[in-house]
Amino acid sequence: MTQKTLINEFDEIIRWPKKQSDKTYIIEFLSSKFEFDKQYSEKDVNVIIHHYHSFNDVPLLRRELISRHYLARKDDGSRYWKIK
Repeated sequence: MTQKTLINEFDEIIRWPKKQSDKTYIIEFLSSKFEFDKQYSEKDVNVIIHHYHSFNDVPLLRRELISRHYLARKDDGSRYWKIK
């Protein structure tokens, strides 16, 4: 499966891929939807993620953004921000 088939014509991620390179592609795509120098609540992050995917797994994508160091968060989860 090519990376282009992971995102539909509506700019939504359609599934979580198996290949590591495709996962990186998806997380880079999703991280581009967040702004530097802006803080987000968990609800804000969830709304953005929800808007850009169609397979209904917001927690997976939020965890991936954090574990791959595209987003950081306060320990209590109250604030998120994009890492430079």
